[in-house]
Amino acid sequence: MALSLLNNITSLEAQNQLDQTDAALQNTLVQLSSGSRLNSGADDPAGLSIADSLHAQEAILNQASNNANEGIGLLQTADGSLGQVTNLLDRAVTIATEAANGGLTQSQMKALDNEFTSIKAEIDRIGGQTTFNSSSVFVATTTSIFLGSTTNSIGVTIGTLSSSGLSLSSTKLYDGSDTNTADAAAALTAINTAVSTIAQDRGTLGATLNRLTDAQNVITNQVTNLTSAENLIRSANIPQDVAQESQLSVLEQTGVSALSQANQTTQNILRLFQ
Repeated sequence: MALSLLNNITSLEAQNQLDQTDAALQNTLVQLSSGSRLNSGADDPAGLSIADSLHAQEAILNQASNNANEGIGLLQTADGSLGQVTNLLDRAVTIATEAANGGLTQSQMKALDNEFTSIKAEIDRIGGQTTFNSSSVFVATTTSIFLGSTTNSIGVTIGTLSSSGLSLSSTKLYDGSDTNTADAAAALTAINTAVSTIAQDRGTLGATLNRLTDAQNVITNQVTNLTSAENLIRSANIPQDVAQESQLSVLEQTGVSALSQANQTTQNILRLFQ
């Protein structure tokens, strides 16, 4: 190549190559330090778009899982309350059976009826005071559990709970006039019907609870797979980057040395004037 005072082409080429090596080395070091190969939109525009889309889907599904968990909590709260009502009704069955048996005094019958009245009052209290997330549970409305889209939701319906709803409000074990056991026998029939109603309600809640649990398991599996796919796109290949960092470090050193030598070539022109 002819010597020239105007431009040192060799030096320019060495500078250009050194700039490229330095840029590649800096990018490799950023990937090693962050663990990600997508640290800017320029690294892989298509890959970044896909990874961000996958991440958005993960966010939706994670919240959907939280929604399902809240629905599960609501149903468990209702089921726990109904379980206590079942215990109360079991006691009501016991005292109604006792009251239906002849041979009790009026004071004994009255005591049993007072306990039955207390049981009905407690059922009313449970139905009116049971709350979840500061909202009443037994309100006979349908709560839609959103699981990621308008077409992917599960409706949770919990009916009202009261002694009147169980047809027990006007039921007595003793009318106060005599020791006739007919009232107690009729009450026993009504109580058994209430037990069956509560059992049916708990079965319905249990089925919905299982459905939400299954949905949550599916969502968890989806999140795992989406996270794995996103990880494959975003994660840096550490062994490859380490090897590339070593290669580029050597190239940078040789590039600096080559640039130094290229800059010295112009000094050879001075020898022509000696």
